[in-house]
Amino acid sequence: MIGATIADLHNQRREVVEGGRTIYNEPDRIIIRDPGGQAYVRGNDLYRFRYGARDIRTDTVGGETRTVVIRPDGSEVITVVGPDGSLLRRIRRDPGGREIVIIDNSYRDPRSVGGFYVDVPPPVVNIPYDRYIVDAEEASPDVIYATMQAPPVQRIERRYSLDEIRYSPNVRMQMPSIDVNTINFETGSWTIPPDQAARLQVIADGLNQAIQRNPREVFLIEGHTDAVGNEVDNLSLSDRRAQSAAELLTQQFNVPAENLTSQGYGEQYLKEQTQGPSLINRRVTVRRITPLLNGGQASLPPPPPGTAPPR
Repeated sequence: MIGATIADLHNQRREVVEGGRTIYNEPDRIIIRDPGGQAYVRGNDLYRFRYGARDIRTDTVGGETRTVVIRPDGSEVITVVGPDGSLLRRIRRDPGGREIVIIDNSYRDPRSVGGFYVDVPPPVVNIPYDRYIVDAEEASPDVIYATMQAPPVQRIERRYSLDEIRYSPNVRMQMPSIDVNTINFETGSWTIPPDQAARLQVIADGLNQAIQRNPREVFLIEGHTDAVGNEVDNLSLSDRRAQSAAELLTQQFNVPAENLTSQGYGEQYLKEQTQGPSLINRRVTVRRITPLLNGGQASLPPPPPGTAPPR
């Protein structure tokens, strides 16, 4: 873990300006501020797959980097990233050679801005608010599990890339979510205290049940901060909080790492409207995104272009 709090990262952060964009480089992620002022964070979640791996192989062909993580049971998780470091595909291959495409992020829809932003209206939500944004502290395990299986709140118009889902709030909001307010982060920290880790048990149980039912399920772990501090710090901090939760779910509760992806949103989505310190705003959210990835149609995403479907 690099640094213990966000303040520890300040002397490791490097700022450059390229093509009108300001890029803040940290040892393990980058924050980008576009000329229009919109900022976002991009991390690399490959490290999460190294836990418990028997072997790891990496090779680069034609600009694409392919990393194969081999687990003790002989199964493999194959991650393909593009020249810019963005995820293109994630595949799980069982010991018998059968492949499941979990994420195909290799296409781009011409309607998305910059390759990842989709301007769609907010979804029309016709379900009770407490079933649309579920409070993990108040909800029963049955409600949490049902939310991890719940359909979109409206018809999905098309399939979306992972980047479109990550960076387009109105796309994400078509799926119900669970606010994991059972764990609390200290100001400026992404560490989950050991005494709070057990509170993720019911979330992990729901995730594992859903993934056992459909091995192609994908869940987005979202990190959030309060409004204290600057925007760059909060984006980095929130991304680390999402990462910490995803790592803990895998390492302590055996949730398959390849079925999780994480993203930080900083202070953009305050639950409590205050500019001061707020435990409520320092939170992690879990959202099923499988129907967004496959267009709400099939039970599995289409194979990458130019490849045979999994046998």
